[in-house]
Amino acid sequence: MITGIVEFFENLPPKLCSNCGKPIEEQHECYGNTCFTCIGLKDLD
Repeated sequence: MITGIVEFFENLPPKLCSNCGKPIEEQHECYGNTCFTCIGLKDLD
């Protein structure tokens, strides 16, 4: 049983890019599903 909303979001699995399959280092709960590289922006790493 989930004890709180914060615990729920902390335990979400990494989000993967829908195009290349690499993990997205953004918030897991955001709506975007494509990494910066695949949309043509410079990667933040």
